[in-house]
Amino acid sequence: MIGLVVVSHSPALAHAAVDLALQMVPGEKPAIAIAAGAGEGLIGTDAAAVSAAIDEVASPDGVLVIMDLGSAVMSAEMALDFRSSQAEVRLSSAPFVEGLLAAIVTAAGGASLADVDREARGALAPKIQMLGGPEPAPADPAARLAPLTPEELRADLVIVNVDGLHARPAATLVSTLAGFDARLTVVNQRTPRAPVAANSLIGLLSLGAKSGDVLTVAASGRQAAEALARVTAMVNDGFGEPKADRT
Repeated sequence: MIGLVVVSHSPALAHAAVDLALQMVPGEKPAIAIAAGAGEGLIGTDAAAVSAAIDEVASPDGVLVIMDLGSAVMSAEMALDFRSSQAEVRLSSAPFVEGLLAAIVTAAGGASLADVDREARGALAPKIQMLGGPEPAPADPAARLAPLTPEELRADLVIVNVDGLHARPAATLVSTLAGFDARLTVVNQRTPRAPVAANSLIGLLSLGAKSGDVLTVAASGRQAAEALARVTAMVNDGFGEPKADRT
């Protein structure tokens, strides 16, 4: 599992952002080190502290560094010259809060350094879509609902959560699928676009799935049946959250 370093001018901001993200991870959590502030009660960043944080969470799988702004980026760049560990380190351009949430959830699922960085950097996409930004191109219906291959399974599942498929149930789904040897994709039938990976938090949030929406989930791989059954049970149960009144 990769390590994560959080670099911020404000210790309070850094700890609050990490606490928020960790609430979305029910199981094993990645190693996280915070390098925030420039000393007792001082706002700022310290390259030496960032370097120590990188060494603290260094992993053979790599380290992703997420920064807030300005000198945090410069301190992170300088820290690369001071560290003693040899793990691969990436400095991410991800948005601080959304990117950190996406990174922690994705890392907890055992994703690679490159995949975690990509998820973090794309973390603003769902918000942009919700606020009327550019929409992804619709998928070709023929490709979206291509004939089943011999090893693929498919199910149409109705979102019953009052608030739809928001961050918490989406993160729960990502964490759950990490335990299966299977590949799952999801399409929202209300707004049909290209399928998204079911183990991508940002992909799931980009579906904009509301209560009552029908999601088509396709599964393939050695544990496809088990994974699809687990997803079906979670969706039908509303991920343990209140369900919309269907009476």
